[in-house]
Amino acid sequence: MSDMSFKQAKELVEKIELTELTLNKTAQDIENSAAKFNKALQMQEKLIEYFPKVDLKLNIMRLLVALNIGFILGLIVGKYII
Repeated sequence: MSDMSFKQAKELVEKIELTELTLNKTAQDIENSAAKFNKALQMQEKLIEYFPKVDLKLNIMRLLVALNIGFILGLIVGKYII
């Protein structure tokens, strides 16, 4: 190390500083990604809670549509056949 010139030492320090900046940027990107991932997990949990409610509403809607179709068919049968 004693035979290292000032220019080589300066280049080494610049490389170390660049490496430090790169590591800091990478750590910041990882933190941002983790935060976005946590937000996505929270949205997924909300959707999992929401789906049973939507499924229940769709089942009720299907039942109502079936009842209406049955009522209309009953009216048609009652008017034209009976």
